[in-house]
Amino acid sequence: MIKIDITDSMRKASHKKAKEMGVLYKSITHGKGNVFGFLGEEIVRKVLGGEDHNTRDYDLLVNDKKIDVKTKKTSVTPKSNYECSVADVTRKQDCDYFAFVRVLNDQSVGWFLGLKERDEYYNEAVYLTKGEHDPSNNYFVKANCYNLPISSLDQTVDGITDDSKLVWVA
Repeated sequence: MIKIDITDSMRKASHKKAKEMGVLYKSITHGKGNVFGFLGEEIVRKVLGGEDHNTRDYDLLVNDKKIDVKTKKTSVTPKSNYECSVADVTRKQDCDYFAFVRVLNDQSVGWFLGLKERDEYYNEAVYLTKGEHDPSNNYFVKANCYNLPISSLDQTVDGITDDSKLVWVA
């Protein structure tokens, strides 16, 4: 994973986008997570480059690859056994890859956790239903989703990441 310090300009841009977006239909956080989602996009763009697209299907375009960013807020530095989640309601998104990010609750720092090709993600992930207990993290699932540990993500992807520019931390 790559630790990224979140700048004031990243926070300001994310807050502005979140306010413009409002609450999404079927949002499990009722719009409270939008700022974190946009901070996740800022982090991925800082790591991978690319350009904003912010469509229903994907967030960034990096070297002609459609990347959808999945962000969770956190109170701690993520560990490799922590889970990355994709909600079942987004199963039909037309993207090539998922990029996963964690952002500290105080929005001071975030972590680019890695990437996974969309179909590969679904083939490897564990499906959990709303209300089900996930024993890997003692969490009760808020919505049907697919979970995969951070350790199963790809740190580099041909055509998307430039290994020489990435500094991974344990």
